[in-house]
Amino acid sequence: MMPISVLSSIVESGFKPLSCECTESLGLLENTIFDPGTRQIVLFIRNVSAADLTSIRSINNLIAELRREINAGRRAFAG
Repeated sequence: MMPISVLSSIVESGFKPLSCECTESLGLLENTIFDPGTRQIVLFIRNVSAADLTSIRSINNLIAELRREINAGRRAFAG
């Protein structure tokens, strides 16, 4: 498994020009994607299993899925 710090860094870099904060707790990730100027949250998703993100491909698939959600104009609040 990839170290969480590396995984978080890759995910966080995938949303420019937006900002992303990726945190981990008990093997689950929480991602907050927001406008860096206004700090307005564009997308918030939690409980993403870090165990499923074992390759660059799987990380890219997650980023692409979250980008589709943003582009569709949806806000996801999973809980």
